[in-house]
Amino acid sequence: MRRYSFSINLLLAAFFLASTLYGLPAPTTLNEREHRVNTPAATSRPRTQTQTETQTTTRPAVGPEGSRPSTTVVIDAGHGGFDRGGIPRQRVSESMMNLDVAQRLKTILQSYGYRVVMTRDSDVFIPLGTRVAIANSNPNAIFVCIHFNATPRSSASGIETYFYSTQSLPLASAIHYYVAGGAPSANRGVRRRGFYVLRNTRIPAVLVECGFLTNPTEAQYAQSSAYRQKLAEEIGRGVRERTMVSTSRYVNDGGTVPLQPFIDQTHYRDPDLSRKRKRKSSKSSSSKRKKSTDSDSDSTPSKKRKKKKSSSGSTEE
Repeated sequence: MRRYSFSINLLLAAFFLASTLYGLPAPTTLNEREHRVNTPAATSRPRTQTQTETQTTTRPAVGPEGSRPSTTVVIDAGHGGFDRGGIPRQRVSESMMNLDVAQRLKTILQSYGYRVVMTRDSDVFIPLGTRVAIANSNPNAIFVCIHFNATPRSSASGIETYFYSTQSLPLASAIHYYVAGGAPSANRGVRRRGFYVLRNTRIPAVLVECGFLTNPTEAQYAQSSAYRQKLAEEIGRGVRERTMVSTSRYVNDGGTVPLQPFIDQTHYRDPDLSRKRKRKSSKSSSSKRKKSTDSDSDSTPSKKRKKKKSSSGSTEE
């Protein structure tokens, strides 16, 4: 019995010695031993804190969309190359004005942290299909097309912004709000129109008409580098704050951009084109009349002679 108790004491002493060497307290009961097995070791706690701190520090900060460098803006300077833009005998070249404002806008957006893609960065002609393809190759981007207006009526003036898809309305509202508010020209409003570059792009797309180059006052504005810089700054501000567009039509205390009322011109007939159609129709009708009179003259020459005599008599009287 003494030998048995001595062996037990020897085993306990060896166990306590081992626990002391490895730094583990001796478990007193089975439940406590199981609890120690199921709970994480004390050495794993600092590692968990380090992982938490690493996750906290590496998590990207959530900020306004305009401050994210990964956001892309595709800038399209309208016309270019042999396509001068505008109307015949227009003194100021629209393509060069478009390009200058687009290049200034590029510099401004890059300073905001945007990635900028230009459909053209020099005076070259780019087909409309290529411009659309460039826009659609950047699925997370927005598309801003720069133009100036022109019309045979020199008194026409003002700023107008076009869009087509519903997803493009906040962008059009924000850009138009700032450009029309910062320019001394009239506000012609936001208009929904099915232009090719707006209808075929799969990303938010707008077309900004920065004034009429056929208007003497606005053409003088456009030839000023300070005014073109102002236009670029206002367009850039609209791009940066497009996510702040309000659903109401008024600016509230929070400083959000109001949703601009727009005119739906998807089924709109351009008056200039309708005039051309009228002229063509009038020409065709006049040619038909000439043919009918010629046929009448061939069949009834005596009547034609009588009309000539009567008309000469009336002029003499």
